[in-house]
This record gives sequence, C-alpha cells and structure tokens, in this order.
Amino acid sequence: MKATVIATFFGMSLICTYAAKEATKKMKKAKLYFALTDVPQIDCDVKAGKIINPEFIAKCPPGCQDVKYRVYGTDIYASFSSVCNAAIHSGIIDNTGGKILVQKVAGHSGYRGSFSNGVRSLSLPRWRESFLVSEGKPRKGVTYPSTLEYSSPKSTAVKSGDAVRKEHQTSPVLTPATQMATTTPTPMTTTTDPSTTTPKPATTPATIRTTTVAAASKTRPGLHRVRDIGSSSVHPAYSSVVAAASRQVQAAQGRGQNTAFRGTSTSASNRNILRPNTDHTGIQRQEPVATFQRAAGSPAHLAMETDSWKPGLSLFDTGFSSKEELNPKPLESTSQGNPNCKVDLSFLMDGSWSIGKRRFQLQKHFLGNVAQALGIGSTGPLMGIVQYGDDPSTEFNLKTYANSKDLRNAIEKIPQKGGLSNVGKALSFVNKNFFSDANGNRGGAPNVVVVIVDGWPTDRVEEASRLARESGINIFFVTIEAAAESEKQNIIEPNFVDKAVCRTNGFYSINVPSWFSLHKVVQPLVKRVCDTDRLVCSKTCLNSADIGFVIDGSSSVGTSNFRTVLQFVANISKEFEISDTDTRIGAVQYTYEQRLEFSFDKYSTKQDVLSAIKRISYWSGGTSTGAAISYASEQLFSKSKPNKRKIMILITDGRSYDDVRVPAMAAHRNGVIAYSVGVAWAAQDELEAIATDPDKEHSFFVDEFDNLYRFVNQLIQNICTEFNSQPRN
Repeated sequence: MKATVIATFFGMSLICTYAAKEATKKMKKAKLYFALTDVPQIDCDVKAGKIINPEFIAKCPPGCQDVKYRVYGTDIYASFSSVCNAAIHSGIIDNTGGKILVQKVAGHSGYRGSFSNGVRSLSLPRWRESFLVSEGKPRKGVTYPSTLEYSSPKSTAVKSGDAVRKEHQTSPVLTPATQMATTTPTPMTTTTDPSTTTPKPATTPATIRTTTVAAASKTRPGLHRVRDIGSSSVHPAYSSVVAAASRQVQAAQGRGQNTAFRGTSTSASNRNILRPNTDHTGIQRQEPVATFQRAAGSPAHLAMETDSWKPGLSLFDTGFSSKEELNPKPLESTSQGNPNCKVDLSFLMDGSWSIGKRRFQLQKHFLGNVAQALGIGSTGPLMGIVQYGDDPSTEFNLKTYANSKDLRNAIEKIPQKGGLSNVGKALSFVNKNFFSDANGNRGGAPNVVVVIVDGWPTDRVEEASRLARESGINIFFVTIEAAAESEKQNIIEPNFVDKAVCRTNGFYSINVPSWFSLHKVVQPLVKRVCDTDRLVCSKTCLNSADIGFVIDGSSSVGTSNFRTVLQFVANISKEFEISDTDTRIGAVQYTYEQRLEFSFDKYSTKQDVLSAIKRISYWSGGTSTGAAISYASEQLFSKSKPNKRKIMILITDGRSYDDVRVPAMAAHRNGVIAYSVGVAWAAQDELEAIATDPDKEHSFFVDEFDNLYRFVNQLIQNICTEFNSQPRN
C-alpha cells in the first residue's frame, strides 16, 4: 500500500512538472508572439528626437516618401529627421511602409545629404543626436516597448496597431509644493526648491560689498545715466533703504574704496534724481526716487510702492529664471489669433535701474498695447517676455498665454529687476534658451526678438546678435532717448544698433526720441513684425553660405546679354552680407572650357565682390554645362568651409553639348544645393536635372535675358526659405 502511494505521488509529480513546462513554453511563445506583433505605429512626420526610447521597433504607414518629411544625413541621420522617410532613404522600407528598428546614437559634427531610393536627404553642419535605422527585427536580449514615449506634450503615448492613441495630452499643472516633491524623471523640466540648494556666502556682506564695488570701478570706468520723470513723495519703506545705502556709501568712501555708479546726466529739467541701493551681490545701485503716480489707496499703487527690491529676495543670479517652473500658468482661454501674423515673438524688456520706475511702467503699457495689436492666438502670433538687467530671466514663454487679454494682465504684474543694461548677455540667453520646443516654439513660424533699450547697452551686442541671427532669429531694436553728446564717451560699443540688426536700412530698428512718444510706434512695429515674407528672408544678410555662380559665356549669349547676366548676378549678391565669416561669393564662366573668375576667399567685402563681377569679360564659345558643373565642384565648392552651406546658381541659355545629369548628381551628393536659371533656348529637362530636388523650387526659366530681373526676389526667397527650414541646434 505504501509503495502504491509513493508511486502515485511520483506519477502525479511528473505529470505536474510536464504540465508546468508546457505552460511555460506556451507563455514564452505567447510573449515572443506579442513582442513580434505588438509593434507601435508612428506617423510619417514623427522625428526620432521626439521619441524618448533609445531603441525601438516601430511600424511606418504607407505614403511617407514625401519632400515635406525632411531627412538630414546619409546612413546616419540627425534626430531632427523623419524616422520613416529616413528608413525609405536608407532602403529598409519603401513607400508602402513596414517595420523598422531605430537605434539612437551620439550627435555628429556633420551630416551629408544625398539622393537615394527616391528621397533627397539634406546636409546639416551638426546636430546633438543621431539615429540608425535597420530592418525591423528584434535584437537578441533586447526588450522592445509596445508603447513609445514622446518628449512633446502633444502626444505622450501611441498604442500599437489600431489601438487607442493618447493625443493632445497636457501634463497636469503642478503647484510649487507638489513640483518640489517630485523626484521621478519625466520629459517635463522640474525645478527644486532653490532655498535648499543655494549656498550661503562665506564672507560677510561688508567684505563682498567692498571687493565687488572696487572690481566694478576697475572694469566699468564709464558712467551710465539714470533717468526718471518728475518727482513724488517717497514711500516710508524706502527711507530705511536710502539711509542704509547712504551710510554704506559714506563708509566705503571713508575706507578709501571707489564706488562706481551708472552716472548722471545734467539737464534743465533736473530729472535724474538718484537713490543709492545695494543688491544681493553687494554692488551699489542707484534707484530713482520718483515713482509712477496713481490715486491714493489704489492696489496697483500700493503694489508698486512695496515691490521694491530688497536684499536677499533674489535667489538666482545665473541668467535662468525659475518662476515659470515654480508657478506654471495654465492657458485659461485660447484664442485663434491673427492668422496673417504667425510669428514666435520674444520681447527683451529693459529692467535696468537707469530706466526708472515711471519709464518701466510706460514700457509695460507699450508691451500690453503691442500684445493687443498683434492679436495673440494659437494660429497667429505667440509672445513671451524676457527681462534683462545684470542677468536675463524669462518672465513667461511662448506657450504661457494664448490670448491678448491674459497676456496684458500678466505684463502689468511684472516687477522691475534692476541692474545694468546687459543687452548682449540677454541676446545670448534668448538664443540658447528661449526658442525651444519646450517653451512653445512652433518651428514653422519665424522667430523674432524685439529689444527695448533705454539709452545704450552696458555690454557688447555685436557678437551675440550675430550668433542669434545665424540661428535664424530676426532681431529688432527699439531704442529710446539715445545718449546725449556729453554721454557718448561712456558708450562701450558705438553704433551698436547697426551692428546688431540684420540690415541697416531702417526696417529692423526704430528710434524713439522720448518715452512719451513710445505709443506712436506700436502700429509701425506690429506691421514690421507681422511681415512674415520679409522676416523669412532676413537671414540672407548673414547666413554662412558659399554662393558660387556658374555663368554660361557661350557664343549664343552675346556681349549685351552677357552684361545683363552679370547685372543679375550682382543683384543677387548684394542682398547678402559679405565677409570672411558671413556669406562668400565665387564665380566660374564656361564655354567648351571653364575659367575660375574668382574664388570664395578672393574678396571679403560687398563692394569688392560687386566690382569683381562687373570686371568679368565675355568669353564666347560652345556650351559644355556638365563639364562646368564638375569644374565648379572641384575648384569652388571643394574649398568651401565646413560650416557653410554650398549654393550653386547656374545660368545658361541653351542645351548642353555634354551630359549634365551625372555631374549634377555628384554635386548634390557632396552637399551642393543647385539652382538652375534658363534663358531662351535652355532645355527644361536639363534645368530640372541640374536643380536640387524638388526641382520646381530650384529651377527657373525666362524667355528673354531682359526679364531675368524678375527672378531675383523669388530666387532669394527660395534660398531663405530653405535655409530657415533647417533646424536650430
């Protein structure tokens, strides 16, 4: 009996073990089947950089082979590229779609464009992240997600197949308490409590004050005036600040220390009343005594009188503001806005002490009126504000407010930060931080910065402006009450506006003689800011391009028409800012043979380039356009600088005696963006073969030489649009 029981027990154990093994096999098979079939589907316009997962398998839909889904690179693609169109370019899938494997890799210093499998990929100087695409088979030992994580708040998850998709999902608004307590990393940026991380100074305030004032006097010998209007009674809260600051000044002078103020300007109105003040770094300030008058008891009046700067209130002095992260503002109401003015706009408002409280209030009224006139809305203009002084800080970004009313109310509540007028520092901050996807930058809208300056900047603006413009930012300057004759010696960078804006023809700069006249420029400024056709071309003056003209000098052109062609070349060239670091111009003339008229490094000023074009002599001969393209590639574009776009503009009046397709394709593969301009008997099929895809945007034809001028603006517009379509790194 005992033996029977034992045998039965072992038999049941074997059966259970076998059943367990079979169940495990089925589960593994089911998991494997799930892993292979439950693949998330992505849209054609999805860029690799928007997906957080470092490695994933996804399914592309049909129809992704389209020029609007841009691809940057060959084999290794910049993460700004369309994932699916990159897969088509690489030959992994075709236009019918299919599964692909994507792996994120490090960024590269350059991406080479090419034409492959019906897709034209573009060149890119550099990008912060890359990706590889291969056949959609899982790698051994790698678990692939069935749901992809997106960095954009627009779409946080996409389910596989036809499952439900979560779209247009907005992250919950966090209060300061809940946000500080959050420790789990998310795609959204969080900010910790600065009071727990800011180190306390190791030296006494007196020591800091003495050393910083002395340093300031060494590095800033020039004086900068302090302005204000009228006078008013001083709020009691100011009395102790003034008295304490006065004692500190006297004590410093008694110790033989130098004190450096942004000096005064004398005038008959005696409007420059100074109040010493000291910020948390110890640098002596001078704050205007006068304040903007309102009715007694007015809440706004009380708020303005009591929101004066106090030592220790500023926790950040790094140029970055935490107020948006600590106090996120939901979009209470959304307006469609003015669709004829779709721009992403940042105002740099002057918060320096030199402006005074009254003028700071006038500035806020001006910004509120501009917001109202623009017609803020989701399909129109979006507007954010950065206030600058010693350091810039974002008051609110592009996506904080989506209608003019809420925006105006928010502007009225902005307190003055004080400090110097460091415009260059503010432009660098905006260039690096403001126009990002996280801050509401829409990509397809021109980026615009309007800088308001009272007097003159206390740092240099030329370099910061140049870098911002090279990034595709349109810069406007509104200057108010320029320096008096006696003050010009204190200006660090004379003619700073001409150095800061893209062109000096007056479009990008407005000078206002008085703060009381500021309201008169609201409409003119809005009109310029909303001129999107002009804004998209503003970077033609400074776009780091090497432009090579390949000019047909064959016998059929004739001397008179050849001079017309040269005028056409000159009209295009003069639209660009020409220098060693900006746009460079080169030229080749061809018949049966080719001649290098001048190379990219030959002339570094616009006048020299225009004179060189005028001196080109007519050659006469046959028409070997293909050989001319190869010659230009070797003699001009092979010597182009790595960070410059290579643009070839070929002008011809007839069919070539040799093949143009192979030389043109070779040039395209080497990153040359080719435009073809045909006149009279030029062959349309050759013009399209020479032109970069899409050839309709890169090839032009005119029946007579005298009509060439009609294409100048269109050609420049296309060059600009193509340049601005490239992403900002």
